[in-house]
Parts: sequence; structure tokens; C-alpha cells
Amino acid sequence: MTAARIPPIQCLLTFEALSRLRSVTQTSEELCVTPSAVSHRVKQLEQIIGTKLFGRADFSLTVEGSEYLAHVREGLAMLEKFPSSALAPGKRKLRLAVTPTFARSILLPRLRQFTEAYPEIDLTLQVSIPLLDVVAEDADLIIRFGAGRYADVEHLCLFTDEITPLASPAYVRENGPFVVPEDMEGENLLRSPLEPWRTWFAANNLDWPEPLEGSQFNDIGLLCDGAAAGMGIALVRLKLGAPWLERGSLVRLYERNVPSPHAHYLCWRTGMMDRWECAAFAEWLKKSIA
Repeated sequence: MTAARIPPIQCLLTFEALSRLRSVTQTSEELCVTPSAVSHRVKQLEQIIGTKLFGRADFSLTVEGSEYLAHVREGLAMLEKFPSSALAPGKRKLRLAVTPTFARSILLPRLRQFTEAYPEIDLTLQVSIPLLDVVAEDADLIIRFGAGRYADVEHLCLFTDEITPLASPAYVRENGPFVVPEDMEGENLLRSPLEPWRTWFAANNLDWPEPLEGSQFNDIGLLCDGAAAGMGIALVRLKLGAPWLERGSLVRLYERNVPSPHAHYLCWRTGMMDRWECAAFAEWLKKSIA
């Protein structure tokens, strides 16, 4: 077989997963790629080998597809058993751009699991603050928080979050009780362009304008620290604010949560997931925070 006839490994992995799961959606989730990437890889594989692999819309294999699948699984099993050091001496480099509070609250508490599972990958963390145009342009993978409409990159939703007002126990004792949302009128509302108050106001039928005065923070971690220091009430995403809640330095004012209009996404340039270390990290991260 000539080199031109050897399909890319990602095409083979996608074919194996799709034949096993028989679902484009589940295959895309397992491989941490978009559904369109799954379809593209299968079509590319069929063009390379000159054989139709799936016969119907339910992803039943053709006779040729079944025969080819046996060879693919045999080959993948052999590669899996072969020592990785012989294939690629030295460590793989992976550069990840991540926002500060996501790194502290979500990633770092779990990162040891990744380094122990993948000792052959050297991970470099770079701070990214898109709001201030602080972007690590040379990063392999980027974690963003937003609406998910990223035309310049492929992306995968990691998780959604909910928001609720938090304050220090001392602030609640001195300024409470907070029983209904209207009890917050006239209080020190800490501000952040990363989490405007209008979402929470609207969900609680409060016809209040966005606060224009008061302390402002461009980082959610600093916002939580400010609230923990008694500066006022912060509107915080619960998953990012978990460390402060667990320590007791912040407490909830109300039981009701409001869905945030944004979510955390893992983003990458087209073709980046063909690199083994990128695909490995994406799969690990999604499962770790599921």
C-alpha cells in the first residue's frame, strides 16, 4: 500500500466509533469533535479506500464495511499495544489558553489527574482574558466563556452554569435579612462586565437598570474576593464560585438560581484535533467536568 492510500488515523478512529455507536452525535461527543467533522472524516475515508462503508441512515455497515472494520480494529489494537515512546520519543507539547477563574476553580483541582494519566504530555497554561484583548494567539486549545457563536474556530460546549447573588456572612448579618429579591434595593452591587446584573433582574421581574456605580472587577475570581471581603453583593456563576462557597467566605442570599445566558467552550483551529495530545486533553476535560 502506498502512503497516499493510508487513511489518516482520525478517520479510522471516527469510523470505528461510528460503527460501534451508530450515532453521529454520540460519536462527536466521544471524540470531542463536531458532528460535521464526523461526517467529513467518514466521507474522506470512503474516498481514500474507494468503498462505501455504511449502507443505510441507521449506520448499518455494508459487507465491505464490516470486513474493513475488522482490519481497522486489528490495526488500532496493535498500535494501542505498541510502546508510545517508540513511536514518538520525547514529550508532546500542549499549550492551553484559559481564563483565570476557570483555571483556579475548575481546571487546577483536576489537573493532577490529567498529568498522571498522560505523563507523555507537557502542558503549558497561558492566561487569556478576551474582554481585555489578552489572548494567547499561539495556544493549541482555548477555553472561552460566551454565547458559543465562534465562526473562527471549532468548539465544544463544556458546561453551562447558573448565577445567583453571593455575599460574605458578615455582610448578610449587617445588611440582611434578604428574603425576597426586592430586599437588595439600595445595596452595594458589585459589578463585572463578565456577568451583568440585567439577567438576574429580568428573571426576578425587577425593573432595575444595570448598576452604573460601585466597585467593578474584570475577573470573576477578584469579584468573589471583593465580595468575601465585605465590599458588597456579587452576581456569581455557581460552578466558578464553588471554592468560596465551600470555604464559607461567601454565602447565598436566595435559593433560586438563574441560568446564565453563556457557557464555557473548548475551542480550537480546524485540524488541531488531528493531533493526539489535543484530542486526548479534550476527551479528558469533558469527562472530568461532566
